Amino acid sequence: MITRSDIDHGRPFDWGKTSSDYARFRDIYPKEFYQKILDLGLCVNGQSVLDIGTGTGVLPRNLYPYGAKWTAADLSENQIEQAKILSKGLDIDYYATPTEELDFPDGSFDVITACQCFFYFNHQTIAPKLYRMLKPGGSLLVLYMMWLPLEDRIADASEKLVLKYNPSWNGMGATIHPVNIPECYNEHFELACREEFRLKVPFTRESWNGRVKACRGIGASLSENEIAGWEDEHRKLLEKIAPDEFDILHYAALAELRKK
Repeated sequence: MITRSDIDHGRPFDWGKTSSDYARFRDIYPKEFYQKILDLGLCVNGQSVLDIGTGTGVLPRNLYPYGAKWTAADLSENQIEQAKILSKGLDIDYYATPTEELDFPDGSFDVITACQCFFYFNHQTIAPKLYRMLKPGGSLLVLYMMWLPLEDRIADASEKLVLKYNPSWNGMGATIHPVNIPECYNEHFELACREEFRLKVPFTRESWNGRVKACRGIGASLSENEIAGWEDEHRKLLEKIAPDEFDILHYAALAELRKK
């Protein structure tokens, strides 16, 4: 359970509550998203990579074929349990450990990745830790992807329904903007690359319902009765406004920080 005054006005949330839906519906990054990573020469053969805040292991599972040796960690035991199930047959080392408590030896990794999770960390604690665990010249890659409700009518309608059931949720209203890198990283890293780009992500009514249900504002925060009420109303909404298959406009952002 996480409670922070700057997230959802202090309403507690727990990703472990939504792990089964997270595993089914949040592995949605398109090929273009992963190609941006590979074009940077990161997460490829010969590299050792640590994925922090890994969730259900989406990043290491999808980039595994490119030959890097992956280690991944998440604070939620439920998320790591799902990651291990989905990674059966893959040589990925998973740890149910908060990023703030990771303690791998100095220079263990060529790359450290943080996808969809960077703003949850205690940066004063982890910035020097990540610096220490990276090899000389290693990279910290921060990644994010979110729907654009101001430009997509289906996303906008779904988001408004989330707010009806959880007015405390402050993950709404996303617009395209760079990944925010706290100043404490400037001591240890230099910005090597930063990019933002639009993406169209395909969904069905079922998969979009599951994707929104697995967001922080619903599955990770609400009671079972509240989730059931939201889901019933959301399914009826999608029957009215969405075809059987459709795209949702997203944006993605990345920032590569290189160890000084």
